[in-house]
Amino acid sequence: MIDEALAALRDGRFILLYDFDNREGETDFAIRADAVTPAHLRQMRKDGGGLICCAVPHEAAERLGLPFAHDVLEAAGVGVRDHVIPYDRKNRSSFSLWVNHASTFTGITDNDRATTINAIADQVKRALAGEETRFFDEFRLPGHVPLLRGADGLIARRCGQTELSLVLAQMAGITPAIVVCEMLDDESGMALRKADARAYGEAHGIPFLEGREVADRWTGPAACSGSAAPAAR
Repeated sequence: MIDEALAALRDGRFILLYDFDNREGETDFAIRADAVTPAHLRQMRKDGGGLICCAVPHEAAERLGLPFAHDVLEAAGVGVRDHVIPYDRKNRSSFSLWVNHASTFTGITDNDRATTINAIADQVKRALAGEETRFFDEFRLPGHVPLLRGADGLIARRCGQTELSLVLAQMAGITPAIVVCEMLDDESGMALRKADARAYGEAHGIPFLEGREVADRWTGPAACSGSAAPAAR
């Protein structure tokens, strides 16, 4: 299934990525950011219902000057506490800034978010190529697209959806900027059950992949094993 998922990512199609039973226990839509269209945004918000975020790798975040949200608040003197994340007791949240592209209007529409996400992917590609970038000239803050910073070392360091999706991007040979959105259950108000997410994938022709499959292919069975797979979203 992992090869099918990699092919889907290369083709600009969705995959469904489940993390771990002993972590969040959630399935996310995942798709390459440079291929996102308004139709993809509509499907994620209607059939997923979670937060639509864009994951970027550590190196690109550093070059673009994207901080962790926690550090921004701490520097502002807000007095942020290091609350323990129930599913990840070793790391802080991966959230960075929330942005809109400068060309958007409200920033929340499917069209506007697709524009912002495509532009984020272009910035990541340019940053990793060593080209000059001026991220804060191109984007407004705050905005409607949350950025997630991948851990330095990816799943060797943390095993969240952020890191898993970026590992898949590397394996697929695409620009490592991936949009993710949790699938929620309309009835229970909780995360959609794994079996139901898998069934959705089968009904819609979307590959379903588990975090353990990604870890096994990337670094071998020892990766992400034995604990609540250490990573905040």
